[in-house]
Amino acid sequence: MAVRLLTHELSDLCLGKPALRSLSVTSTIAQALEVLKTSDDIFVSVWSCDHKPKTTPGFEPADDFLDECRCVGKICIVDVICFLCRDENLVSPPVALNQPVSLLLPKIPGLVLHVEPSCRFLLSSIGLFSPIPALSIDTLNIISPNFITSEYHSPASAAIGAISRALVEQTSVAVVDSEGALIGEISPFTLACCDETVAAAVKTLSLGDLMAYIDCGGPPEELVKVVSAKLKEENLNGMLQHFTFSMFIGGFSSASSSSDEEYSMAASVLPMPRPGRLSRSMSYSARMVRRSEAIVCHPKSSLVAVMIQAIAHRVNYVWVIEDDCSLVGIVTFSDMLKVFRKNVESMA
Repeated sequence: MAVRLLTHELSDLCLGKPALRSLSVTSTIAQALEVLKTSDDIFVSVWSCDHKPKTTPGFEPADDFLDECRCVGKICIVDVICFLCRDENLVSPPVALNQPVSLLLPKIPGLVLHVEPSCRFLLSSIGLFSPIPALSIDTLNIISPNFITSEYHSPASAAIGAISRALVEQTSVAVVDSEGALIGEISPFTLACCDETVAAAVKTLSLGDLMAYIDCGGPPEELVKVVSAKLKEENLNGMLQHFTFSMFIGGFSSASSSSDEEYSMAASVLPMPRPGRLSRSMSYSARMVRRSEAIVCHPKSSLVAVMIQAIAHRVNYVWVIEDDCSLVGIVTFSDMLKVFRKNVESMA
């Protein structure tokens, strides 16, 4: 059965799919932001090219160097948002956006793996593992207690580290009440469909208000006014100009009482949206497939049911709750696949 399972090559997954857009590791964050804003991709890959001299005799002078280009990471809007949330960057977003994109790359080794196109993988073979798919997730012991939570009324700025960690782990931040019941989530996937000026909302709103701010349809106008007022109150004029211009082109003319001069200054910071294309602040949009409502299951849910939930909602995890909505843990797609991998290894 193991031979039958491993009949598909990794290169099969790439058929008909466009290549992930890429940037040099020497690019600026502003350049990365421009690519992300004008692309249908959530991520952009970052590459490092090491030009090494060729040692084999007989090469022409123009061919005296070998290019060894490797992907060193990938970034999305969430990386930019978390970066702009730093105090020193809120003061002057233009200076922050001119920093090298390498500052956004996580320092954790092993996050990017290079594999051969001939590697094998499992495809449409879950039924062959019977009865494993029908077993409950608690029976299979794949409910992880190591999940990230933040309290509903806490400042969103206190969750910046948690959001960064969730992005790396491809999970989310569970938003809970004072008794530990799950209310919703702050998903990096949802944030990645927003504008980078969400950093202003993260800095000024509570976690509960941030959930409403990033929900489908764009931010409520009353919250836009709250963000503007708090930025002004904290003298964060650089971010205020950045935020005001973004909201202005998004149709929130009452975002602040900024003068025409301030709008002009902000316009020099933010690239205008291309003709015929909505900016992210104007439409959170066709790419947004889910809201801040969490995808949940029960400890007695079967493995195959939870997998279907994750696939249907295009997420890498499902929250596990009891009947009273108390949060038990999280099941990741990676841990689900490990169940099948162990079974294949036992047959080898």
